[in-house]
Amino acid sequence: METFMSADAWITLLVVLCSLAFLVSNRFAPEIVLLGSLTVLLLTGVLNTSQALAGFSNPGLITVAVLYVVVAGLVDTGAVQAFGSRLLGKPRSIVGAQTRLMLPVMGLSAFLNNTPVVAMLVPVVEEWCRRHGLSVSKLMLPLSYAAILGGCCTLIGTSTNLIIHGLVLEHTDLGSMGFFDIAAVGAPVAILGFLYVITVQRWLLPERIPPLLQGESVREYTIEFMVSRGSSLIGKSIERAGLRHLPGVFLAGIWRNDNVIVAVSPAEVLLADDRLVFVGAVNSVVELVRHPGLIPAPENLFDLATPRSNRQLIEVVISAICPMVGHTIRDAKFRSQYDAVVIAVARNGERIDGRIGDIILHAGDTLLLEARPAFVQQQQHNRDFLLVHPLQGEAVPRHDRAWLAGSILLGMVALATTGWLSMLEAALLAGGLMLVTRCTSAVSARANIDWSVLVMIGASLGLGSALEVSGAANALASGGLSLVGENPWLALLVIYALTTLLTEIITNNAAAVLMFPIAQAAAESLEVSLWPFIVCLMMAASASFATPIGYQTNLMVYGPGGYHFTDYLRIGLPLNIVLGLVTVLLAPLIWPFS
Repeated sequence: METFMSADAWITLLVVLCSLAFLVSNRFAPEIVLLGSLTVLLLTGVLNTSQALAGFSNPGLITVAVLYVVVAGLVDTGAVQAFGSRLLGKPRSIVGAQTRLMLPVMGLSAFLNNTPVVAMLVPVVEEWCRRHGLSVSKLMLPLSYAAILGGCCTLIGTSTNLIIHGLVLEHTDLGSMGFFDIAAVGAPVAILGFLYVITVQRWLLPERIPPLLQGESVREYTIEFMVSRGSSLIGKSIERAGLRHLPGVFLAGIWRNDNVIVAVSPAEVLLADDRLVFVGAVNSVVELVRHPGLIPAPENLFDLATPRSNRQLIEVVISAICPMVGHTIRDAKFRSQYDAVVIAVARNGERIDGRIGDIILHAGDTLLLEARPAFVQQQQHNRDFLLVHPLQGEAVPRHDRAWLAGSILLGMVALATTGWLSMLEAALLAGGLMLVTRCTSAVSARANIDWSVLVMIGASLGLGSALEVSGAANALASGGLSLVGENPWLALLVIYALTTLLTEIITNNAAAVLMFPIAQAAAESLEVSLWPFIVCLMMAASASFATPIGYQTNLMVYGPGGYHFTDYLRIGLPLNIVLGLVTVLLAPLIWPFS
């Protein structure tokens, strides 16, 4: 086993360590750090041009990019929102609420990328909590954890699985992994994680309500909707249509054939062209605008309290790469940069004292903005914000195509599962159908693609290649194996632990790519099968629960849930340890070392 390291190997290790330091510091965007590191390796001759750029043609990366188009179709048709609203139902307890939330999200995230799933459901959960009087802090972390756990169950559940699978196809002769093969370990881990959360949540999950969810809306509206012809609401009672007991809004009356029905009974049956007059808070009106089967009446609406002209309230969550982080709102020139005024700031569930302009922005801060309606369209795909949530004036989804988008998704899964098409081919077909059937538009699909994530993945693959071709990976594996001897179980445990540690401090995809050549070298040195190591890499790089920065979905719920950093450590660290031990135990039993 060779332990000597060449100059290229030392350069590679130095570049990787420096990139890790920059990523942990959060001073620069991850894609900039990784792309800069790849550039250094190219300029120093560690990698040639084809080796440096090979990661950007990886099948896993292309599949991730195409899946963003599929997700755009599901979002634009309201399929995901309809799925969530129907399955969440009316919980009777916190455990019941968490169960109704986590199980559907785990199922959904098994077939969709975790990040867009959480981004779509955060406002749904907030509204659900308002409607049923629940603490959002009891549900936001379970939402993130459920998305992560569900993503461990299929090949496309998380981008990490796709990237590692792409590396397996590119650098080994093991062949392809089946769509549900990873579920042999992922499903038991997901079930155990779910049981852990609902069991310990009483003691380890805080009960906080962010300030933005506590107060009343700044203004109320009276708004009129019409039951459109062909609406799914026709023939349903007010109760069955879900228009009774709405939070912050009530049905004031129904206009029907020039007659007014007041004190509307829950059993009143809706007819085509009925005009429903609602009175309520602005954020509740938003939910009505998005309600399938209702369309705003063509006449001008009137306000109970006249709002400022051409302004609306918008809730945003600051990301770690936002240039405003570390600056006061005044010094950051937030008004001139985004053409928006910050009305309030919330951090960790507590109101921040002092003047708005003097507040220093942190990643995860929740801001209540007043801006022009164009702000949403201009900034909703800006990586400066993890979430842009308008409290009025949201675009209405294409509900009439929701069934079509859902059918396309099911068809994609069926084709990939049966092996008739590869995952990339099935995703390309599904993405094309989403565009052809107008479930999404080319503009929306293009905007929905997270280019920074794709750049980050491609650059990470380049760093992983450098670790391999320079001999650094083999040297690291030799050093690690010298500590555990020739025991493959201990080697597997070390690989899992190192991957988990890297995932908690850098991106999951970067951790997986950096550890792949090390795991491959370890398996070759021990003369055992690589499959157990591949499975442990997939699980360790995805199962990140102990910090808000380890996985993007954890950071996305940080502000809306009103959490502290220690909340993640308290509930997430034991979960990391338990799931890690289970994975290391199961993987070699299902994929033997020999």
